[in-house]
Parts: sequence; structure tokens; C-alpha cells
Amino acid sequence: MARRPRTPLIWVGSSLKELSAFPAEVKQDIGYALHQAQLGEKSACAKPLKGFGGAGVLEVVDDFDGDTFRAVYTVKFRGFLYVLHAFQKKSRKGSETPKAAMDLVRDRLKAAQADYQSRTKETTDAKK
Repeated sequence: MARRPRTPLIWVGSSLKELSAFPAEVKQDIGYALHQAQLGEKSACAKPLKGFGGAGVLEVVDDFDGDTFRAVYTVKFRGFLYVLHAFQKKSRKGSETPKAAMDLVRDRLKAAQADYQSRTKETTDAKK
């Protein structure tokens, strides 16, 4: 059986540094979920992030030692997987993502779109 090629993973802003600060078990779980996304699959712990109109922006949620950790990524851009944000949810009230985190995800999604357009423009220009 042939292996599927992995979609390139691109870290936006400080998302890699944010994820690197998580406990080892959380990094492993989220890393595996991102690996599945790179293969075109969806982890059982990944779900669409509310407020982004559909399944193009997803969050991976992992509970560890009484804390909740999240990583947000997008598959909106063909051929690339962008990790937008990783954070530990501090609030004990409800499951809603904090406004500051949502604003950061929106900003980084715009940065990912600009990066994607730059990459696809280079590819288009190279073919001419």
C-alpha cells in the first residue's frame, strides 16, 4: 500500500513556541492529531472552531492534569496545513474560547492567507 504524501505544516507566528511549552503528553497528542491532518485525516479530538464558518479552521483539544490545552489549525489553503495558535485555556467557566485567543486566530489566519498567496504566486510565476 502506497503512503500518502504529507501536507507541509507551516507554523504561523509563535504557534510552534506556544506548543513547545506544553507538557510532553499534550505535545504528543496534539502532534499526532496534526500528523493525521497532514495525511488528510481528521483526529477524533479535532473539531471545527466556532466562529469561522465551517470546517476550515479546526481546534484540537487535549485535557491533561486538570488543564485544557488547545491547538488551532486551518486546512483552508490547498496543499498546506497552517498551525495558527496553541494555548492553555485558563478560564474555568464554560468551554468558550477566550476573545483574545479568537482575535489572535483571526489575525494569524490573515497572515496564513498572505503566506499562501505568496507561495502559490511563486509557483504560478515559476511555471510561466
